[in-house]
Amino acid sequence: MKNSEVIEMTTDDLKERVAAEKAALNKMTMNHTVTPLENTMQIRAKRKDIARMMTELRKRELTVKK
Repeated sequence: MKNSEVIEMTTDDLKERVAAEKAALNKMTMNHTVTPLENTMQIRAKRKDIARMMTELRKRELTVKK
């Protein structure tokens, strides 16, 4: 997911997406411990997507408080 896509999303959509991505990451890591994934870079990419969304949420939170 690109940063421009994250910026275009609404705050509520971002919160829902973060929760869904975190659940998917947990499931992915649990599956990886049992049977290794073919492409382990998926885990890193998922973490970076979550971080992008959380950064945008924090940015919006700080701009509202000012």
